[in-house]
Amino acid sequence: MARFVFITGGVVSSLGKGLASAALGALLQARGFSVRLRKLDPYLNVDPGTMSPFEHGEVFVTDDGAETDLDLGHYERFTGVAARATDSVSSGRIYSTVLEKERRGDYLGKTIQVIPHVTNEIKDFISIGEDEVDFMLCEIGGTVGDIEGLPFFEAIRQFGQDKPRGQCIFMHLTLLPYIAASGELKTKPTQHSVKELRSIGIAPDILVCRSERPIPQKEREKLALFCNVRSDSVIAAYDLKSIYEAPLAYHREGLDQAVLDAFQISPAPKPDLSRWHDVYDRIFHAEGEVRVAIVGKYTQLEDAYKSIAEALTHGGMANRVKVRAEWIDAEIFEREDPAPYLEGFHAILVPGGFGERGTEGKIRAAQFAREREIPYLGICLGMQMAVIEAARNLAQLPDAGSEEFDHEAGQKRFTPVVYHLKEWVQGNQTVARKADDDKGGTMRLGAYTANLSAGSRVAGIYGATVIEERHRHRYEVDIRYREKLEEQGLCFSGMSPDGRLPEIVEIADHPWFIGVQFHPELKSKPFDPHPLFADFVRAAKEVERLV
Repeated sequence: MARFVFITGGVVSSLGKGLASAALGALLQARGFSVRLRKLDPYLNVDPGTMSPFEHGEVFVTDDGAETDLDLGHYERFTGVAARATDSVSSGRIYSTVLEKERRGDYLGKTIQVIPHVTNEIKDFISIGEDEVDFMLCEIGGTVGDIEGLPFFEAIRQFGQDKPRGQCIFMHLTLLPYIAASGELKTKPTQHSVKELRSIGIAPDILVCRSERPIPQKEREKLALFCNVRSDSVIAAYDLKSIYEAPLAYHREGLDQAVLDAFQISPAPKPDLSRWHDVYDRIFHAEGEVRVAIVGKYTQLEDAYKSIAEALTHGGMANRVKVRAEWIDAEIFEREDPAPYLEGFHAILVPGGFGERGTEGKIRAAQFAREREIPYLGICLGMQMAVIEAARNLAQLPDAGSEEFDHEAGQKRFTPVVYHLKEWVQGNQTVARKADDDKGGTMRLGAYTANLSAGSRVAGIYGATVIEERHRHRYEVDIRYREKLEEQGLCFSGMSPDGRLPEIVEIADHPWFIGVQFHPELKSKPFDPHPLFADFVRAAKEVERLV
């Protein structure tokens, strides 16, 4: 039977609950416990799949095809535990489920209310798989006092009462602001946050306090007194140079010990933190630097490409170099020559995206990388733009484009080298979609198998000819143009098992030019860098040595 840790936030949002949860999971693993992490989000969207990257950041996709919050990426990267659809839920999904049951008559005509029907649905979700692990860490999105989050807070209060005493604890993350004029850290916002939490029946067992300054013992004792927690359960969370310092930093502050003490686990198993010491060493003792240009559409918010940024960091760790990723808006290249912007970089990465905006700039970035022989990695839309570039400039298809852009414009303008995927095979079933279907969850989502050509560059990188990677897209490269493109040197080196869907393209006589239809960044971890990113950074490192 799992022990439950509920992580809540107060004062302001974006304090790092997801990172704290992930670091705690890693520390419990280091002590020999099994963990699973969950995110409960109060927004009314069914999932983040249709939310703008500017609004919400990236969408993290699980093996079983769930579109989830980016915090699940932190959970995977820190623990190595593959997230599942049952690890993320929103108010929208909870209410949808309740209303579906009401329409079916499952409630036998009862009046449907937030308590008990919505809260029971939340509790049922939290309970899924509780017999599988030692610890279940559940993060509640938003902050205490948010009106949309109240059903979640009520549900975890009830859950803690339903379980045997000592099986659930509550960890509250707050801000200790520093007032420069008085030279003081202020505890009052945290006191008010805890007061708000206690007013709905939840008393925190552990306080994690974000601060840019050391917390004096006097303030720790004050927090313990007024927030009714043990003084050794007031944990400081300071700003860090790298998120991968977090497990070691939280261990130094005693977070994992405080959790074990709260559960009365004694004697506590000693932690093996060698994995995280190695990660720390690789980050802070790099032996060089490479510059990678990320030519994207959502560059105003780096969280839109969070997993890509982290996967590049992991690739740098594998090669003991620091990767300096620089974000360039693809739309710039629709007006200006990309050369002045890209000439100083050791590699170019074009990530995924949706819609036509910025795509001509991405095509020009792919052309620059191909012609200048600079390492290029195209992911999802980045692969499609590389194929369109080759079709236009090598295969005499000057009108090559994507059906996505024609559909968006409402008129036919391009030869559709990339087309809307209406049917594909998933496992033993055929999945069908229409262009005018609701957007939510209608893409090719989750893990799919790809067969790699023996002797290809990617087969060498993976060390295998059969791989499984995660997808999130509606459009595919048309196999009808394969022969014409391969005659010009763009090889289709990875295909779906039925041979219908291109998964990987590469240019054999280029130093490093690969496009992938899937999202390799979603499976990269600091202690297990994804092979494509590790080799991409290696190629960039070779360019850096030649410059």
